[in-house]
Amino acid sequence: MSFLDCSCISSHSRVQSFSIEEQYEDISQQCSSSDVSPCSVLMDEDDITGLSTDPAHYQLLSQLGRGFNNLSQVSMARHTLSGRLVAVKNTDLDECTEDELLQLMNEALLSRLFRHPNLLTSRQVFSSCCQLWVLSPLMSYGSADSLLRSYFPDGMSESLIAYLLYGVLRALEYLHHMGYVHRGVKASHVLLSAEGRVCLSGLQSVYSLMKDGKRMRAVFDMPQHSLSLLPWLSPELLRQDLHGYGVKSDVYSLGIVACELVSGRVPFQDVPPTLMLLQKLQGSHCCLLDVPPYPLGDMGALKVSRSGVDSGIGESVATGSLTRTATAERPQSPAPKNHSATLHNLVQLCLQQQPERRPSATALLTHPFFRQVKKHTRDSFLSLMYPAVPLSCPPDMPPSETPTQTCNTPSPTHPEPEDGLWDFS
Repeated sequence: MSFLDCSCISSHSRVQSFSIEEQYEDISQQCSSSDVSPCSVLMDEDDITGLSTDPAHYQLLSQLGRGFNNLSQVSMARHTLSGRLVAVKNTDLDECTEDELLQLMNEALLSRLFRHPNLLTSRQVFSSCCQLWVLSPLMSYGSADSLLRSYFPDGMSESLIAYLLYGVLRALEYLHHMGYVHRGVKASHVLLSAEGRVCLSGLQSVYSLMKDGKRMRAVFDMPQHSLSLLPWLSPELLRQDLHGYGVKSDVYSLGIVACELVSGRVPFQDVPPTLMLLQKLQGSHCCLLDVPPYPLGDMGALKVSRSGVDSGIGESVATGSLTRTATAERPQSPAPKNHSATLHNLVQLCLQQQPERRPSATALLTHPFFRQVKKHTRDSFLSLMYPAVPLSCPPDMPPSETPTQTCNTPSPTHPEPEDGLWDFS
């Protein structure tokens, strides 16, 4: 049964029409085919549109994590007819509120609208006894957040950071051209496949800039469950004034993610929300701890002595000036290390207080920091990931077993995430 026809939710909520699909079809094709870098190559094994929509045809192998306010369980599964591994997100619709049901439906519709190799969409969405099944390609390296926790507690190398951010920018460029703002760019929404494809997820927070057939420059809607997104949200989005916010708010979030990947910690994570809001509105932002060797005002006049490629010294550790996090998952770095001038400039540009002063996603793709991305092949990508390893099928699995949950079977309401599980929220 199709999710869009599911009687469990049709009486709860209404979904906005996505009639702009034809209007942006040409843009979609152009954006999805214009990049041939290794971080955005779509592999044949990523196409899951031909897989069946019968839950009995999937063997759940292991739980990967939880998401969507802990209402969804994400598992690695094998399609028994073809042997292919996929990621399956199961959500008990009976546990969802009307707003959450609306979010799920909008996300399903957006997955049908968007087509880009750097955007993780779900082409197979179906329901079975009030359980919503969402299938997507298995991103075997998990999220950037999980990589930081497990393998890079002191931050990633600049080469790997450039590789990840370039893929995210490609996805943002596409979304912005399509007339949408993401509003949920953070490390846990940056996923990585075993082949090196970078994908941006988190479509539940996407918001349309289209109204009455026209594209608005600014919108005023506050993201649902924005408390978990506060460290990444831009000042203009948090301000909620008459000026609203636009696609440049995603650029600010990208700057926060850059600091997150560099330091291994989330900027503003331990700052009280009111203080965080005050600091952002006053123009304070996280910056890299080491002193930049050059002025960062004008990259055109900047004579960069280093291209941004790692020197081998390990220029991957820094933290924000407002970041005071020393959690068990991400221990405090022993000392700050040097970062390239191009990385400093990238962060500074993204975290400009005034959104009009931030470059667009398209402009950032030409930033000198990303010149190194073009040099990478899939083999060199694997060297960047060391010591991280991709997921593989658990050995000696028992015969195929599919979930036997019924509509009357309660699911966890809001449990705490278990250790070792990925965060898909």
